[in-house]
Amino acid sequence: MNNLPFSQACENNKGAILTVLREVFSDRRQVLEIGSGTGQHATHFASALTHLLWQPTEVPQNLHVLRPRCAAYAGGNLLREQALDVWDEPWQVSIPDAVFSANTLHIMSFASVQRLFEVLGDAVYETSGADRVLAVYGPFNYGGEYTSESNARFDRWLAEQHPDSAIRDFEAVNALAQQAGYTLLSDNEMPANNRLLVWKKA
Repeated sequence: MNNLPFSQACENNKGAILTVLREVFSDRRQVLEIGSGTGQHATHFASALTHLLWQPTEVPQNLHVLRPRCAAYAGGNLLREQALDVWDEPWQVSIPDAVFSANTLHIMSFASVQRLFEVLGDAVYETSGADRVLAVYGPFNYGGEYTSESNARFDRWLAEQHPDSAIRDFEAVNALAQQAGYTLLSDNEMPANNRLLVWKKA
């Protein structure tokens, strides 16, 4: 297991995230994870939330990072990893009654964030149940201000990596969610000045 792709950030935050997911995903059947990275979240949450089918995804060029840990998972509730780019038309994965994404919105362009919420709000993609829970983890600004100096430094680093990457404003993201038909259920404080935002679409 030691040679599997590894993210220290995932290792640090998975416990805190799981505490919230146990509650908000307690009545869900299947989760689509967008941007599964190393697969540490997918395998940890799938093993802890055995009532769920967990669908990990990644952009095609990063599937090689996700695949090894998923292949090593011994449980029966982790679906095979799938390629997913939010700009795919249509998406080649179904959108079930729960969606999870961690540390993605600040990496993708804001246009891609808009596209993500447009798809999640589009009735054409509605495939199951009368409602859907959406949980998104990561850093957010509030009122146009950083919540910590470490987030300000992180945002400067993001800009150096790519001009389209940036910590998103909570208000802007929540507005996109509302436009897609989602209502904010909770805004949860997380380690390292991150948040876990949970919305529900009725």
